[in-house]
Amino acid sequence: MRKLKHYVLILVALAANMAAYAAELTSPDGKTTVAVACEQGIPTYTVAYEGVTVIMPSALGMKTNVGDFTKNLTLTKAGEVQKVTDSYTLYSTKKSQIRYEANEKTYYFAQNGKDVIAVTFRVSNNNVAFRYQLQPQDKTLCCVITAESTSFRMPQGTTTFLCPQMGTMTGFARTAPSYETHYEADGEMGRNGWGQGYTFPCLFKVKGNGTNATTPYWTLISETGVDGSYCASRLEGKQGGLYQIAFPSEKENNGYGSPSVQAALPSVTPWRTITIGTTLKPIVETTVTWDVLGDNANHRHSDKEYKAAAEKYGRGSWSWIIKMDASCNFDTQKEYIDFSAAMGWESLLIDALWDTQIGRERIAELAKYANSKGVSLYLWYNSNGQWNDAPQTPRNCMDTSHRRRAEMAWMKSIGIRGIKVDFFGGDKQCTMQLYEDILRDAQEFGILVIFHGCTLPRGWERMYPNFVACEAVRASENLHFSQGECDREALDATFLPFIRNAVGSMDFGGSTLNRYYNTNNSAERGGSHRVTSDVFALATAILFQSPVQHFAMAPNNLSDAPAWALDFMKAVPTTCDETLYLDGYPGRYVILARRTGEKWYITGVNADKSPLKLRLSLPMFAAGDALTVYADDAKLQGSVKQTKLNRKQQMDITIPCNGGIVITK
Repeated sequence: MRKLKHYVLILVALAANMAAYAAELTSPDGKTTVAVACEQGIPTYTVAYEGVTVIMPSALGMKTNVGDFTKNLTLTKAGEVQKVTDSYTLYSTKKSQIRYEANEKTYYFAQNGKDVIAVTFRVSNNNVAFRYQLQPQDKTLCCVITAESTSFRMPQGTTTFLCPQMGTMTGFARTAPSYETHYEADGEMGRNGWGQGYTFPCLFKVKGNGTNATTPYWTLISETGVDGSYCASRLEGKQGGLYQIAFPSEKENNGYGSPSVQAALPSVTPWRTITIGTTLKPIVETTVTWDVLGDNANHRHSDKEYKAAAEKYGRGSWSWIIKMDASCNFDTQKEYIDFSAAMGWESLLIDALWDTQIGRERIAELAKYANSKGVSLYLWYNSNGQWNDAPQTPRNCMDTSHRRRAEMAWMKSIGIRGIKVDFFGGDKQCTMQLYEDILRDAQEFGILVIFHGCTLPRGWERMYPNFVACEAVRASENLHFSQGECDREALDATFLPFIRNAVGSMDFGGSTLNRYYNTNNSAERGGSHRVTSDVFALATAILFQSPVQHFAMAPNNLSDAPAWALDFMKAVPTTCDETLYLDGYPGRYVILARRTGEKWYITGVNADKSPLKLRLSLPMFAAGDALTVYADDAKLQGSVKQTKLNRKQQMDITIPCNGGIVITK
């Protein structure tokens, strides 16, 4: 009998310990909670915000060639709660001075009595981040990770705001996937995009319950900290509200490279992130993408390096978006150098075919001429010729170390400021290694880097000082190629601050003051035409965040664009110190505020067919302040006027469909 009581006490103690292991980890403000458990050998986690479950019990785990760590596991212990704090500066994204506070806990799982994986969760206000630690197995110090069971199960009634993954080796010259599809507002769960899943980031609107039944719980899911030690992932949509991490397709990169991950042991994975709010404010303003990267010794750089890169940021022009391949000639590029100088801009992007249509000697001549005008050059490169059929050159300069470094040494010798590398082949680990190699070599030669036709940036602003931005969006070139794209320009713009641009700098290349996408800005020349207003163009110059922006403006704008619009674009900033959400709904409209130094810009666009009428509270300005307002009338005719802010620090605004607004002091 005594022995039985002894066993009972042991079981009670074990149960108490297991309950402690699965206890909730809570954010500093107590609103965001995570609970980790292990049921029938399968590790799971659950996320709640203000008591409402936003991520239902969802699987954790991974499959490797040294063991299947998705099942038959036991939760053996949990570490103590650790407080994580960090303060850091970023010069290239939506906020410059960032203070991070989170609570962290690590959960350990064993299989057959041996520790196999651990999962670390960090919970900050409105954010959850987690990653795996893969443990050595006996004397095995390396492995191949073939899949993850990591999933996000959304509650019934959730609607989605997702971007389908493009088909592998499809699109122009078999250059896809390249994160260039449209978002859909309030989509239904249970689908899988075009059959390939969805690209990060993924936005969901979770329906509240009980007394919170009318409250939306916005949930943004993404990943960060991906470098050459892992692959990039996506979400596969399944039935029952389940979205599961998926590795790249084997067919990416024209079949080159493994879709699996080679890992040294012990090893940590990238972070998966979840941002939650009852409004879209935490989604727009989150910095979790960079917050969790402070302890990554492989990507630690001095503030001096970041400042040196930031000194090279700014505005620029770009002939290709309006005048296409034929414009890549010496005379036209010289004209655009003069245009950049006239606008007071810092750079010019010379696009594809410069090596054959201008030549390297004359590029050096253009660089020297540009320097005399206070303008620097960016040069376009094809990432490779082995995994795409794109004929645009230079090809085969960026994929091999000795060729890449020789190219960068030449660029440094003639004063090239940056490169734009295009047409990447997918998200495999080998491609992540190429991104990293390009960035590290370019950093050594003092060259800024923009990626195009590429993956989502995953915390790279904090990992690589010379990283500028990625495209990873259906960007401005599509406006040139399709009237349908022009017709939905405002619609697409209303998604981006809430989803794509919420997690990383975005190279969009828009903000044109041409009415027509052709050489003479003329209806007679045909092609697509813009249906958005000039004020819309000004608004997106602020709305779309990237520290370097090459605008789709042309030299003819010096004489055919409104003087007030030109003056604004001459002074428009490309960096900001603070970003605030004011109002909006993805697929309808958006109003944001950005601060650069002491100057605030309130910016917004509207895609609804009906005019948007709002009363904005503007506490960043003082009552009686004289404000400059760029606005449209009902016919999308823009103008600029001065007005004083009332004593309640409020302003009534109206934005017509396809129009915009900018308010500044």
